[in-house]
Amino acid sequence: MTLPRKTRPTISQADYQRLSEFRYLIRRFLEFSQVQAEGAGLTPRQHQALLAIKGFPGGGPVTIGDLAERLRIRHHSAVELVNRLGEAGLVTRDQDKDDQRRVLLRLTEHADDCLAELSATHLDELSRIEPMLKRLLVRDGG
Repeated sequence: MTLPRKTRPTISQADYQRLSEFRYLIRRFLEFSQVQAEGAGLTPRQHQALLAIKGFPGGGPVTIGDLAERLRIRHHSAVELVNRLGEAGLVTRDQDKDDQRRVLLRLTEHADDCLAELSATHLDELSRIEPMLKRLLVRDGG
């Protein structure tokens, strides 16, 4: 018994080009971000962690589990990352007063300063590529 052949979605050459260009711009931005982070003395993952903590939705306290979810990494990897951030003087851990089992992460003043510089540079780069992204995100005819 043969299964019916699944019909191929209709994708135009322009759609393929838009997707290709979008992925190219993402890769360029990630490369830019990596170079900027390394220039600031951070690994890209450390920069991502600082940004995830500072930019956590709602501005509330961030746990290691929250950080793991935001970075899409395993909990034990987030623990190791937080250990390295702590050793570098970038993050402190505080016990949650309401739940002693929870550890809350907070950026140090040094991390705040470093992240502010990196974020300003990244926002400038996003402003530069914004017109290209907008052009790609507008889908003509559907």
